Amino acid sequence: MTARRDIAAMLITTFLTWMGQRTTAVALPLVALAETGSAWATGLVGGAVGLPMLTSAWWARGLRQRLTTGRALAGVLAVQVVGLLVVPIGAVLGTVGPIHLAAAGLITGCATAVSAPAQRALLADICDGLGSGVAARMLAWQDFAHRSTMILAPPLAGWAISVSGPFELLWAEAAGVGLGAAVLLTVRGDATATAGGEVTDAPALRDVLARHPEVRRAVTMSGVGGLVWFAFTLGLAILGAETGRPGLLISAGMTGYGVGSLIGALMAPTVVPRLPSLGTMATGWIVLGMAFAALPAVTSSLTLIACLAAVGGFAMPLGIGAMNRLITVRTDGAERRAAFAAESLVHDGAVSLGLLGGGAIIGLAGAGPTLVVAGVAQVAVALLAGPWMIPVPAPRARDVSISRPVDRDSMTV
Repeated sequence: MTARRDIAAMLITTFLTWMGQRTTAVALPLVALAETGSAWATGLVGGAVGLPMLTSAWWARGLRQRLTTGRALAGVLAVQVVGLLVVPIGAVLGTVGPIHLAAAGLITGCATAVSAPAQRALLADICDGLGSGVAARMLAWQDFAHRSTMILAPPLAGWAISVSGPFELLWAEAAGVGLGAAVLLTVRGDATATAGGEVTDAPALRDVLARHPEVRRAVTMSGVGGLVWFAFTLGLAILGAETGRPGLLISAGMTGYGVGSLIGALMAPTVVPRLPSLGTMATGWIVLGMAFAALPAVTSSLTLIACLAAVGGFAMPLGIGAMNRLITVRTDGAERRAAFAAESLVHDGAVSLGLLGGGAIIGLAGAGPTLVVAGVAQVAVALLAGPWMIPVPAPRARDVSISRPVDRDSMTV
């Protein structure tokens, strides 16, 4: 009963923190622009958040192995709250400037870099004692809790801004993360008790990926998907401006993607444990890539854009759920925490790099061709990394944990 209560607490934490983050994301650019008068300054927080993630393979290696309890994770979220309060307190004092924005981004970026993968790892560790496949299902429900905020938070934030302006909304993320930290304090399970391994080991991320070829392939697909994500967001925004419909194409695309991904996330807990992990993930990336490549051909219809984006969005939770399942089956203990950290580093770092250079690429090649190339790249890497063209070596004996029931996917390639 304690394990199920812990699982519920971790899912609630995910929902609370992401609701706060997505509502604040609507208000923060408005406040930054009003306070600094600089459009450049509005991107400082996002840019600063990415720096700790990109360097986390070095500075966070030992720290992530200590985040094995709800209390430890609550402490990390408390640090994140401190970073989130920099801008709203500065706004109250009338002193918000580039330094405050950068400081907020760096502090929250450090906390996010270690807390996000650690929460997934701890959730999987707690689920191990409940039977085969439970960890994969609960991670899929965690993804659903995350994705549901894509639909709920933006309209709520828009209404709040229309009623009282953006300044009050800056406290939303700090409140959400603070509540999440309080909920995590109730989690009694820990990695030491459930994973059955030594939690002080700190394997290098590259070593873990080298030992687990299927996980390495999954992380590669995730990284390429993150790298070309800018083609969808920036590409549709620029295509809309070029065709005289500024904002309409990206709104249709993001709405369709959000609805599709929510439906996929709702089905993932049931579907993902029944399918081969690597093949499911590769199929999801192929579907998303094909949707990207087809988007430039349907820009005349907002309905078709939304439908194509919804198809791609539907496939993503299934692919991500399959990757999470693969990690939980192949790894445990310190390796599991390192594997989740490697996936976060590669994907989130690739997203940051893609967004950083995406505008220049679209400026040189055009939004339509960039979308096509991005789609083809995702399809190509999924075909090469999937289980079809190049066979995956049989898992080594140590890849299958003896401390929990053997998942049937761990015996297939």
